[in-house]
Amino acid sequence: MQIIDGKKIAGEIKTEIANEVKSIIAKGHRAPCLAAILVGNDPASETYVNSKEKDCHEVGFTSKIFRFDEKITGKELLKKIEEINTDDSIDGLIVQLPLPKHISESNILLAIDYKKDVDGFHPQNVGRLMLGLPTYVSATPDGIVELLARYNIETSGKNCVVIGRSNIVGRPVANLLSQRATPGDCTVTICHSRTKNIKEICASADIIIAALGVAEFLKADMVKEGAVVIDVGTTRTKMESGKYKLTGDVKFDEVAPKCSYITPVPGGVGPMTRISLLKNTLKAAKKEIYG
Repeated sequence: MQIIDGKKIAGEIKTEIANEVKSIIAKGHRAPCLAAILVGNDPASETYVNSKEKDCHEVGFTSKIFRFDEKITGKELLKKIEEINTDDSIDGLIVQLPLPKHISESNILLAIDYKKDVDGFHPQNVGRLMLGLPTYVSATPDGIVELLARYNIETSGKNCVVIGRSNIVGRPVANLLSQRATPGDCTVTICHSRTKNIKEICASADIIIAALGVAEFLKADMVKEGAVVIDVGTTRTKMESGKYKLTGDVKFDEVAPKCSYITPVPGGVGPMTRISLLKNTLKAAKKEIYG
């Protein structure tokens, strides 16, 4: 059994990106720029945006954070997004979610120029992903595929079960792994809350991606010997001491001994999601996708 070290791989990719940024600047071009919009003062959102700003600094990007009071109107926010859309000095734009209830998240996400949508949520980018065209792949699916590639895990012809059908993780990663690509060429089954015989379906899988958000859902009797298990879950669970810890969708201590490869929580998929945002911003700056 081998632990897939997402933190280690994320560090390696950061170094690769930083070196490429140095080369871009040496050629007389400006550094890539990522902008983030933060509405309100939710501590988790604030922490996440600050971590993105730190990541940008570490690889040589410039970053801009636009903070707004939670009472801002949808119309005012849309105006700001339009300003950023037309600002040639900004390559990528993310809007930190969730937004206040009086603002339509779908309207806001649709307003972002798809060429700057480095979160990969705009229908234009989602559609291109589904068609197998170059695009900005959303963070978690991209991170999963990157880990499989970096660990040289064979996917061609393998049976892959994705547990969870969200538009952010389950559906896009299932699509990516079914495409003619490396990693890819899997036979993919998506399981969800209405799936019958889920235990038997999982037990036949060569690769399992657990992304349903239920702590320790996947247990040893659902996994065959030698399977690859990717745990996307991050649930805060309370311990007997009263402290909280992050728990994945996989009952790690039970499942790990049966696996050929497995991601831990934390330290597996999580670090890769932040890296994906940097990768997409670099692509936007280089105009790799849309010219």
